[in-house]
Amino acid sequence: MTVRPRSGRAGLAATLLLVLVIAGTAIALFARAPVRPYGMRAGAFDPPRAAPELDLRGSDGSKVTLTRYRGKVVLLTFGFTNCAAVCPTTLATLAQARAALGVDAKSVQVIFVTVDPERDDTARMREYLGAFDPSFIGATGSPEALANVRRAYGVTATREGAGADYAMRHTSSIFMIDGAGKLRALMPFGHDAADFVHDIPFLAGR
Repeated sequence: MTVRPRSGRAGLAATLLLVLVIAGTAIALFARAPVRPYGMRAGAFDPPRAAPELDLRGSDGSKVTLTRYRGKVVLLTFGFTNCAAVCPTTLATLAQARAALGVDAKSVQVIFVTVDPERDDTARMREYLGAFDPSFIGATGSPEALANVRRAYGVTATREGAGADYAMRHTSSIFMIDGAGKLRALMPFGHDAADFVHDIPFLAGR
């Protein structure tokens, strides 16, 4: 169908009516359009999903489970104490973020799951993590238990080299879990403390 332009006032009125109809339709479409659920700097899971549970030994001498930390934001990271650069950088960043949060830091728990149970016992992790933040909890277990946790989170860990000085290549992102135990976001390695400070209130419901 061809629409022919009208002349004079009738044509102007018809044109204005058409503009208003188009504008109203656009507004209605934008109102229904999906929006990003969180204004986060980490990559958000949409929808959030239940975080796989942990059942490991803690560097504080107790069992490490996510249920234990209900009501807190959990920052879950994987690594090993002989790591040369990535793990110390991650832990230092998380320690800076907790320090910047002030009194709100008490609502955040960092859990460091080892990918190197052969060398990382609870005592070693307690000493290592204490140098960054005494509140950080290390988690270890049998190779099978740790492999199950990695599988549940899609984490990879590969041994590189031989002898006592071998290294571990592993996933370096930080899993961000809210107080209800929902996996809400994934922060890639390399983000600074300010990005965690920005995102943690979203997970805490503030």
